[in-house]
Amino acid sequence: VFPEMSLTVTGIDFLKSQNTQQHHTEGYNIKNLVVRRGQPFLVQLSLSRELRPADKLSLRFGISENPMKNRGSLLSLKPEREDFNGWKISFVKKNGKECLLSVTSSPNAPVGKYNLHVKTETNTYKPDNGTIYLLFNPWCEDDVVYMANEADKKEYVLNDTGYIYVGSAYSIYDRPWNFGQFEEFILDACMYLLDKSKLSLNDRRHPANVSRAMSALVNANDDNGVVMGNWSGTYINGTSPMDWIGSVTILQKYYKTKKPVRYGQCWVFAGVLNTVMRCLGVPSRCVSTFDAAHDTEENLRVDIYLNEKGEKLNSLSLDSVWNFHVWNDVWMKRTDLPNGFDGWQAIDSTPQEQSQGRFQCGPCPVKAVREGDVYLPYDSKFVYAEVNADRVYWVVKKVNGKDKFFKVGIETQAIGKNISTKAVGQNRRVDITQEYKYPEGTKEERMSMQRAYSFLRPSGLMPRSGYASTIQALGGNIQPLIMKEPVTKSGLHLEINNTEALHPGNPLEMAITVKISAPGNWTVDLTGSCQLQYYTGKVQANLGTIKETINIEGPSEMQIPMKIAPDAYMKTLSSVEDEVLILVTAIAEVKETNDKLTKETSMRFQYPPITIQMPETAELYNDFTCAFVFKNKLNVILENCKLLVEGLGILKMTTFELGDIMPGRIAKSEVICTPTRLGDKKIVAKLISNQIKGISTEKAITITE
Repeated sequence: VFPEMSLTVTGIDFLKSQNTQQHHTEGYNIKNLVVRRGQPFLVQLSLSRELRPADKLSLRFGISENPMKNRGSLLSLKPEREDFNGWKISFVKKNGKECLLSVTSSPNAPVGKYNLHVKTETNTYKPDNGTIYLLFNPWCEDDVVYMANEADKKEYVLNDTGYIYVGSAYSIYDRPWNFGQFEEFILDACMYLLDKSKLSLNDRRHPANVSRAMSALVNANDDNGVVMGNWSGTYINGTSPMDWIGSVTILQKYYKTKKPVRYGQCWVFAGVLNTVMRCLGVPSRCVSTFDAAHDTEENLRVDIYLNEKGEKLNSLSLDSVWNFHVWNDVWMKRTDLPNGFDGWQAIDSTPQEQSQGRFQCGPCPVKAVREGDVYLPYDSKFVYAEVNADRVYWVVKKVNGKDKFFKVGIETQAIGKNISTKAVGQNRRVDITQEYKYPEGTKEERMSMQRAYSFLRPSGLMPRSGYASTIQALGGNIQPLIMKEPVTKSGLHLEINNTEALHPGNPLEMAITVKISAPGNWTVDLTGSCQLQYYTGKVQANLGTIKETINIEGPSEMQIPMKIAPDAYMKTLSSVEDEVLILVTAIAEVKETNDKLTKETSMRFQYPPITIQMPETAELYNDFTCAFVFKNKLNVILENCKLLVEGLGILKMTTFELGDIMPGRIAKSEVICTPTRLGDKKIVAKLISNQIKGISTEKAITITE
């Protein structure tokens, strides 16, 4: 009698195309199987002989360098047995030497890379490409990242392109951004970050821990993370923050070198963090807030200091108001908090403040910000202040050789405006301010404000380190908190706008409108200034001021023009490496009543467009030509022009050096594209020169079989 032939495994088929379609992971550009937790996937085993009831067979999933059962990093699963840590395996069908198994991971399994070995009584089979990537699963009702709406998941998990909203509250514009979470090496870069985060296996189960760790690792500040922040204005030994059009180049370079990529500012951090979170399977969106407070003292007040000409001073305060700031919201149930704080959570990877000793921020429940529950983890005080602080204006005058501060205005509704993100399934901006705060002046808003104030003790908190602010501190807090702005007797109101298009090389033509609603004869002293400033609120150049006394017969209004010649600003514009905004500040004082009011508005320059010429559809792997056309309609030479273009699944990041473009001239560049993926794709293009830091555009194309 021959001895029993022992059972061995001769092969495994991971049924990749079938599994990835079921798991919405077919987009990942990687050889290995990528699946989401809490949902079954199939594996087909080839055996040396038919399976018999007495045979021993188990699948072993190991998640760390040397997995161990007692640590939970090794799961040993036998078909049709009780589950192990929430995992289970069952036979789907047995057919001679083939056997089809269904594996369901736990909906709260640690995310990461699992190595699969198949063990029979005498033998362990280790397949090639036996590493399986396990991600969060917004399609699984038992996963804490579950999202019910299909269109939402398509946007927040699967969309690999989008927009980041920047500019100023007065002129918001969209910056196209390629997230590229499915591109080559991106998933591996995210897995590298997970390992680098040193999160325990248990911590890898919950997206709150993972998103907090990723908010720390996307900046390079204290952990050799992905992007190095730089707000200095000089980027000689790296890439200027304005020159990126997506996350792919950044994450690929980081994964290759394991060194921080230079340089980023807030939208770059937010773009990269959005890629990382979507890649790991957590629904995520980029959120832009206009006039975001950077309240270093956590007293919910930002002080702005002006000189007697009405020009903003850089040097007196660590607090600042950024024209815009971008962070991310990630979607999850907060099982670590009391009820009522599920849904969107703010996380921020811009290195502004340290939290628990690291530059990380969040997750902070957006509902906690709205309700004023600023004691909840993580960093809710900081996020609350960003969207709710008051802005107080002071004029600094020399009195007997000493600086004296005179209050000239309070704005209680000027911070945290137009909170914006991309609409689901549409290429437009949607305003989500109401998710972050109740409408100004409502009963709910007042109650939320009182709640927040009760948790914030303005005096007892230390100012934290001001890494991303570029100015020195002024010791001592000058005055107490103000709750509401005064109503003026004369009904004084100010408006600032531009009267002509703000094209570089043309005069800047603006107007300050003084309105008085009370009847009577009024004398108003008006001071106005125009400056160039960075989006962080730092002033770069003073361009001009006006001082006038006007008489108004109320109720009426009067428009005071303000004009800046091109010579006053063109030199600054071409010498800075960042995009700058035009800041106009107006101070009005009514002589008869001593009413004072200050108003500021930031505007962006307007640029001629780039157009992209290409077919509306193309066939897979069939080349097509794409042309980029730019006509310089400005009155100035655009020096050192560069065109950056990228189309996910169509065209790798490419840079064209265009040299100088004279006024009236047309620059045209062409490139041959080869589509490698089906569906709706788009090409993003951006033009940069010494004078202009970012004209961007995009065009869609459908790739068919």
